[in-house]
Order: sequence, then C-alpha cells, then structure tokens
Amino acid sequence: ALSIAFIESVPREAFAGAEDRDVVLKFPNGQFDFKGAGYLTGFALPNFYFHVTTAYALLRAAGVEIGKRDYMGVPA
Repeated sequence: ALSIAFIESVPREAFAGAEDRDVVLKFPNGQFDFKGAGYLTGFALPNFYFHVTTAYALLRAAGVEIGKRDYMGVPA
C-alpha cells in the first residue's frame, strides 16, 4: 500500500521524457550507463522477471502448490 501511495503521489509530468533520461548505476567495480528506455527494457525488467522466476522455482521445489495461474491470473 505504501508503494502504491508513493507512485500515485508522483505527478504525471515527472515521467515526461523519462525514456531519454540518463540512468547511471554505480557499483564498486564500475558502472552501467543507460537511457531510461534501455534501463527499463535491458536491465530493470529482466532482473525483475529473473527474481520472480527464481522465487517461483524455489517455492515449487519446496513443495508449495503454485502454478502458472497464480502468476498469470485468470484471463478476463
């Protein structure tokens, strides 16, 4: 609920041009430089899906009865 409230508090105008905005991720051994769109499609979303898939696999391996519909939902 706090995350949703935060996102809703950001004005729509703050996202204007974000696809071309510079994004720099700094790590102890270097950095990654992106534009907004490249960061989203080439880094953020792949990392998100990697972690969701890994959590799903760990839950299944632990015997949790979870399936594709738990992730995808039921088509409308």
